[in-house]
Amino acid sequence: MKEGQRVGEVIEASTTVFTAQCYELFELPPFGSLVKTKAAPLELYGIVYNATTGSIDPGRRAIARGKNETSEEAIYSSSPQLKELLCSDFTALVTGYRQDNSVYHYLPPVPAHIHGFVHLCSQEETREFSSSLNFLNILINTHLPLPPNELVAASLRYISQAHEDRRAFLVAAGKELAVLLGSQYDQLRTILGGIRQ
Repeated sequence: MKEGQRVGEVIEASTTVFTAQCYELFELPPFGSLVKTKAAPLELYGIVYNATTGSIDPGRRAIARGKNETSEEAIYSSSPQLKELLCSDFTALVTGYRQDNSVYHYLPPVPAHIHGFVHLCSQEETREFSSSLNFLNILINTHLPLPPNELVAASLRYISQAHEDRRAFLVAAGKELAVLLGSQYDQLRTILGGIRQ
């Protein structure tokens, strides 16, 4: 995926998360990536924490179709309607917003707009967003159906790629995590182990 690319459209939103449907099947932003959408006049930032592909009709599950096919591509060639019957969605945790020319690392006053376009943030936007590490507090203290350690580590790995000096950014993030997690040494060790590549 290219930076700044439009990756989907908001189909469900609250002040804490938004879910977007991708325009193309399987073309999902990476776990831990930084995305943005609008709630005019605000621009909301979110970190992708969940992705799914399934039937467009929630009451019908996809069924196996490849018993007599030689490859997965052959399944879609022989049943082209599948691309219309399936969809890929992702959900992002809201971790801040831009108002005027300032970035705030707390929850916005309003949710994202339904049908708002969702873009993968550019490297410049990612650097600006992560110039303050205050978003880590939201990631650590959120109650999602996944271990927050995995999300924190994945987001730091992703965000660090936008920084010229990745190591310096990750060291600063490690120090911030040490302060935030205090005596929770096992959690800190798990996250620090997860940001090494």
